[in-house]
Parts: sequence; structure tokens; C-alpha cells
Amino acid sequence: MTQQLGKFEKYLIEEFFDDYRAGAMSRHTFTRRVAFITGSMAAAAAAMALVGCTPQELPRSTDPMPTPTPSGSSAGTASGAPAGAVAGAKSPLSVPEGAPGLVTATVQFPSDGTDISAYLARPDGDEAGPAVLICHENRGLTPHIQDVARRFAKAGYAALALDLLSREGGTASLDRDAVPGALTKAGAQRHVSDFAAAFDYLNSQDFVDSGRIAMTGYCFGGGITWQAATEVSGLKATSAFYGPAPDLAKVAAIKPAVLGVYAELDDRITGALPAFRDALADTDVRHELKVYPGVDHAFHNDTGERYNEAQATAAWNDTLDWFGRYV
Repeated sequence: MTQQLGKFEKYLIEEFFDDYRAGAMSRHTFTRRVAFITGSMAAAAAAMALVGCTPQELPRSTDPMPTPTPSGSSAGTASGAPAGAVAGAKSPLSVPEGAPGLVTATVQFPSDGTDISAYLARPDGDEAGPAVLICHENRGLTPHIQDVARRFAKAGYAALALDLLSREGGTASLDRDAVPGALTKAGAQRHVSDFAAAFDYLNSQDFVDSGRIAMTGYCFGGGITWQAATEVSGLKATSAFYGPAPDLAKVAAIKPAVLGVYAELDDRITGALPAFRDALADTDVRHELKVYPGVDHAFHNDTGERYNEAQATAAWNDTLDWFGRYV
């Protein structure tokens, strides 16, 4: 079963298994999310067995598929806040909606004949400056990612955070547990194409200094950022937070200056770094892969229990420094 899963399906199922084992996700939520990704309870049971669930933890293959529930219901975990999130754990970098000196709006742009919705945050005024594309986590476009966009705006960037589920009605309209499955069903190539269209949208705006565009992403979004680095022509720099690496055969196609942000305790992702480092070393790609000590996957997200203020701030400052050098 695992061999039939795509890279991102496998990545998410393993991530959810880690959360379940750590007590950050209930068995019910874990099962629902895997079922939405795999498409049936039989396939979910097979995938869960292969990542390490015991027979007692597996759903019966004859169990019915979960029924999607309206957004905002009690099924699953809160959008943007994993189960077990630390109440009140807020980054000192957080920028509230309505902060002075910033302009925010929901905008739309065309991609493959469809209007894609995105959250735009930028400095107030008419002066053109650099821009950054933001790829959200497997939870879709959440208030946390909008906050990250405002942080970039405060730092002088026009920041565009896409809702990659715009075609499905938008993140907010979907069952929280169905969001990861909807993202993987859409396919990484669709997401990369949407970011290519977003690049063109930003590049056409008067408030963007033409060509000075970077990209960043988190978890699932880190993986999409790596893939975009191999395909989206014109990106100046990227910063991918603990996402799966691109296919090694595509590493030589990377054009922007790439920063990889990794967590020391995130063995599932960080353990693959040696081969990735070797592949990058055989190219002329400007790169740095940095491992932050004592932290685990998703340490940058201040709405989650793995948030670490010191290392999250360090990774943020390293990203701004990287973009400052190359964008």
C-alpha cells in the first residue's frame, strides 16, 4: 500500500502517525485523516498498519468512510491549532490584523482558467519593494499563515499566501480532517502551477519591484516550496521549513538560492539530509541546509505544542537574512 502512495500522501500519513503517537492527535482524527487521504477504510487500515499501528488500533476494512462535516464542527482538531496546542503560546513576532502601516486584503488571480484566492499583506504606500509567496501547511490557509504574511509585510515584503483549495471552495468551507486529503488529491503539480501563476500576479503589481520575488512554506508547504524551486522560473530565493526534499534527480534544476530549515529531533525529515546535501554539493545551486537544535517538526508554528520561541525566531531571522542577500 505504501508503495502506491505518492510522496506527499506518505509524508502526511507518517506525520499524522507521529502526532498520534505523541498524544497530539486522537485515534479518531488520525483514522479520519488517513481515510480521506487514501479514499477508503480498507486502504486506510493498510496504510496505518505499515506506518506502525497495532492491529488493535486499526479500523475495520468494512467500516464506512467518514462523512465530511461542515467547517467549524467538532470533528477533528481546530483549523490552524493542533490538538494539544499550548494555550496562549504566541510568537513575539506576531502581527495583528489591522496593524498600522500595513494593507491586507483577499485577492484573486487566474490560474489554469480558475480564480485562485489568496491573502495579501503588504506595507502601506506606493513604493515598490520585494515580495514573497507563502505556501501553507497541510491545514490549508489558516489565521496563523495570514499572521506569517503580516510578519513579512512588517519586514517590508508584499506577502501573498495562497489558498490551495480555492477550487474546492476554500479551506474554510471544508471538513478540517478532509483538508489534507483534498490537498494531496489535487496533486503537487497543480499547487506548483498555482504558485507560478501567483508569481506572475505579483510581478504585475505596481507595489512589487519586478523580479524580486521569494517563496517560503511550512511542513507540506515546505515540500511544495522545494518542488517550486525546481520549476518556477524567476524565483530569487526560497526558504523551506521542514518539508520533504525534491526528487534528487531534479536538484540540478534549482535556480533560486535555497535555504532549508530543519529540526534536530525531526528524524523523519532531517534523517534524509545527507543524500540531499550530496546532491546539492554536485551542483552550482546556492544553498544552505540548517538544522536547529533541540526542536521537533513544526517548531515555527506558534499555535502548536512543538513551538519553540528561541529557535523559531532564529529561523525567521535566518530567512529574512537569506532573502535580504538574494532577493
